[in-house]
Amino acid sequence: MATFISVPLKKSSEVDLVKPLSKFVTSTYPAGDEQGEYLRAVEELNKLRKNALGRPLDKHESSLEILLRYYDQLCSVEPKFPFSENQLCLTFTWKDAFDKGSLFGGSVKLALASMGYEKTCVLFNVAALASQIASEQNLDNDEGLKSSAKYYQLASGAFGHIKDTVLSALNREPTMDISPETVGTLSLIMLAQAQEVFFLKATSDKMKDAVIAKLANQAADFYGDAFKQCQYKDNLPKEVLPVLAAKHCIMQANAELHQSVLAKQKKKFGEEIARLQHALELVKTVASRYDEYVSVKDLTDKINRSLTAAKKDNDFIYHDRVPEVKDLEPIGKAALVKPTAISPPLSQKFTDLFEKMVPMAVQQSMSIYNQRKSETVNRLVGTMREATNLCNGVLASLNLPAALEDLSGDSIPQSIAEKARNVVQQGGLQSIEQLIKDLPELLTRNREILDESLKMLNDEETTDSELRTKFNQRWNRTPSGDLYKPLRAEGANFRNILDKAVQADQVVRDRYSTHCDMIALLCKPENELNAAIPSANPTKTLQGSEVVNVLRSLLAQLDEIKKERETLEGEIKAVTFDMSITFLTALAQDGAINEEQLSLVQLDQLYGIYNQKVQASLRTQEELLGKVQTSHQEFSSLKQSNADTNQREEVLKKLASAHDSYVEISSNLREGTKFYNDLTEILLKFQNKCSDIVFARKTERDELLKYVLMGFLFFLTALNDNHSNLTSKEGWPVQPQQAQSKPQPPARPPPPNPQAASTAPASSQPAATPANNPPPMAPQAQGPPYPTYQGYPG
Repeated sequence: MATFISVPLKKSSEVDLVKPLSKFVTSTYPAGDEQGEYLRAVEELNKLRKNALGRPLDKHESSLEILLRYYDQLCSVEPKFPFSENQLCLTFTWKDAFDKGSLFGGSVKLALASMGYEKTCVLFNVAALASQIASEQNLDNDEGLKSSAKYYQLASGAFGHIKDTVLSALNREPTMDISPETVGTLSLIMLAQAQEVFFLKATSDKMKDAVIAKLANQAADFYGDAFKQCQYKDNLPKEVLPVLAAKHCIMQANAELHQSVLAKQKKKFGEEIARLQHALELVKTVASRYDEYVSVKDLTDKINRSLTAAKKDNDFIYHDRVPEVKDLEPIGKAALVKPTAISPPLSQKFTDLFEKMVPMAVQQSMSIYNQRKSETVNRLVGTMREATNLCNGVLASLNLPAALEDLSGDSIPQSIAEKARNVVQQGGLQSIEQLIKDLPELLTRNREILDESLKMLNDEETTDSELRTKFNQRWNRTPSGDLYKPLRAEGANFRNILDKAVQADQVVRDRYSTHCDMIALLCKPENELNAAIPSANPTKTLQGSEVVNVLRSLLAQLDEIKKERETLEGEIKAVTFDMSITFLTALAQDGAINEEQLSLVQLDQLYGIYNQKVQASLRTQEELLGKVQTSHQEFSSLKQSNADTNQREEVLKKLASAHDSYVEISSNLREGTKFYNDLTEILLKFQNKCSDIVFARKTERDELLKYVLMGFLFFLTALNDNHSNLTSKEGWPVQPQQAQSKPQPPARPPPPNPQAASTAPASSQPAATPANNPPPMAPQAQGPPYPTYQGYPG
């Protein structure tokens, strides 16, 4: 009687996890101990997959433990890597566990670039192996009964979890074995078998007949529900249905048998006989229809003995009326089992290989936070630099401090001499012209990389569109146009960045053209520079005057503000704070991260004080410049004004302005060169990403094309053979009834109906018309995996 259903394992193709995951790690994390630890973890994950899926597994707890550890690891890894078709592409191929075969021969396979698909299939194997381990237990002792019930409940919970999550984990139709209908039925079957084990345990422990009857009745109910779910669906092996029908009848017969004992104890002898007769009819139904699947000889003998004795006593002693079965009180139910909740980690020995790696949600939040932080730093630093440039511009327009140093009227002012030496030390005109010459080459290189990357996408998308038009619905893979949308958006962003960079380059060139002559003059030897500056009448009478002293004091204060800004800029750039802890805490508490709110609060705490210092510096500078302009007007009125003096001051102003422009232009050009070089590395990663996904799509295209063409070949061959069979020698079509008959599938058992079982004869049922199977979906091979880049920060 103890016939239990176990589920076969799904088989998976080998997948190399090392190359794509290692590529992502090396491109995302800097070289060091952390990167090395993650690379070793990738190797361990690959070994774990091979141990869990790359070899036959024994029906033992140790094998189940390996599967559980791999499943737990997948749950841990999934949020930490960007697994998707257009980012970190890992294609997993799995066969249908029941291996029913496709229309054109071969087994049903499905290949998807989805970590959710891998998790679903691994959890299916967890449930399948648990069912096998449960069915191997020795049910003659308590330990075996307990283990069997535990593993059946684990299998029921795992199948039920797949039922609830499989469609959300996949983006297309699953294979039949993991469809919601199939795993829902399997979950019920496992639950029914767990309940039956509890019935066996209660029987072994000789518990009260009332309890045993309720346990058996509940098991019968579970088996009946499972039978109803798969009765009209051809999604499980044909041996399952008769076993479910037989078990439903057997468990109900046991319930009636033990309830009859309870009736006897209550001296309801007619009810005792009615229940035993009903039980006998149920087991006779099983013996006549399902004897090749389940043996009920012992149970039948037991019921016969009890029924014979009960009838004898009632006929000779009690003469109690035997009621109809439909008039008997229903037997109660007692469910002692429930599906095990699937809440990772499931393994007792689980250790997270990537414990230190933060989830992708945190990584993405960190990326946005870092961008906000950079914008805050750039805004503060930029504000200070603009204020300094404004200050330098105002002083240059007033010829300060050169006017205070040029009271002799015929020598080079000390500040101008220092500026000239500074320009020469930085390389002079030659340095700037070389930087300007290099920019177009760097720009062209970046444009070529970007154009080549997008061209690869365009070519592959064109080919995909042509094949989709040719094969219509049989070309059932994600359209390249949909898959490449994120990459095209990223490419458009890069192109926009390059266009803005070109505009910025032109602004720098225009500024250089404006100040080129004066910068060249600053590069000349001191005697030539002195000769190029017009002389003026001496103004030594102003030396030591109050207005000169005031101007010098104000200029000294402005210099002090500039130095304070340099120090403040260094402090602002040096601010650090690890936001990952804040984001991880938010993710653990709320299941989501409100990045904007958390980031703005933290940035205000970090940079609020610096913002106040910057604003105070701007206000101080504004006040000082106002005083400088007022004092300079007084200073100018005291100076002896003539044409020579005005001409000399004009040249000195231009030289001071040329120095400031030289410093700023050099800085801009070096930043531009660094920008183009950094962008080259990013574009090369983008090109690599495009190349990888195009290669994966080409591989998938070749496999799918081969599958489609083979399908047409088999179809035409079958059509030709069928036409030959249906044509007589004379050329006239033969009636279908005269064609050679094919072996028919065995008749489907009828639904278990205890009431009908008492009246319906055990005759053979007509064979059900086999359902037409739909044409199979082509295997969705996605090609080799490829790495991804997180995206240019903007």
